[in-house]
Amino acid sequence: MELQSTRSNLVQAIRAYRVEDLMSAAVDAGQHFLYANLSDAHTKQEVLEGIAQAFTFPVHFGKNLDALYDCMTDLVNKSGQQPGFVVVLEQLPDNARFDREAREQLLDVFRDAADYWGERRIPFRCFYSFR
Repeated sequence: MELQSTRSNLVQAIRAYRVEDLMSAAVDAGQHFLYANLSDAHTKQEVLEGIAQAFTFPVHFGKNLDALYDCMTDLVNKSGQQPGFVVVLEQLPDNARFDREAREQLLDVFRDAADYWGERRIPFRCFYSFR
């Protein structure tokens, strides 16, 4: 799989892609590969904690959507030139404690991050799945 065949700066369901192929494509393109398996998360707080741990966010991460956006954009941008990102959020919960509205709010953060990096001409692709 080559990333050039996938539109840049998007957030989409993982569908036919395999995590291993996405990771390999990110490595081949010299881009960051960020992966979070959220199969043990059931609430918004647990999802944010799972992402923070998987992406090795700083200890001071506020565990809210604004802090997630800041970590995915400004904090990384300040660390220097970036080659691009492939993000995988696998097994997002689908239950009453993390309902459709909560999922859309989370994915909106990644859509906003895709826009942020797109304005800087840095590829950012986010793939997700539900359980």
